[in-house]
Order: sequence, then C-alpha cells, then structure tokens
Amino acid sequence: MSGIKEHDYLKICAELASFLTISIAAAKKKIDVVAAKKGARDISSRKEIAEILLAEARKKSSSDEKGMTNPLDSLLEALAEEENFMVED
Repeated sequence: MSGIKEHDYLKICAELASFLTISIAAAKKKIDVVAAKKGARDISSRKEIAEILLAEARKKSSSDEKGMTNPLDSLLEALAEEENFMVED
C-alpha cells in the first residue's frame, strides 16, 4: 500500500515542479523544508503539504497578472530606456 501512496506523492511533486518550472528534486526539497518545520515525517503528511503548496502556487499565479508559469518572459522584456541600446564593437 505504501507504493501507491509514494506514487501519489511523486505525482503531486511532479505537478508542483511543473507548475513552478523547477526540477522534481527541487520541488521535493521545498516540500521537505516545509515538512521539517512542521515536524511531518510520514508520506501522507508530506502529500498534504505538497497539495497545500500546489494550491498556494496556483492561487498566487491566478492573482498575478503574468503568473508564475512564464518568469523567463518577464525577465527578457526590455525596459523602455533600453529598447534601442546597441553594443558597438
């Protein structure tokens, strides 16, 4: 039965990683840090924490106008004063 729970936990970790555009290992580490603060040690507690983090990320993304799914796009936008900047050799 623990294999099924671990599968569900890994699935939520993968969803969180995909949503935040980070690796699964980074998502698991993020969950581990929150779980350590709360003293959660079993898989079911970590699964609940992962679901909470995923819901918070979705809520934050829906409240932001650009969302969390495209952070690179916002970093690549040129500022008005930098639009015509040209580097000379």
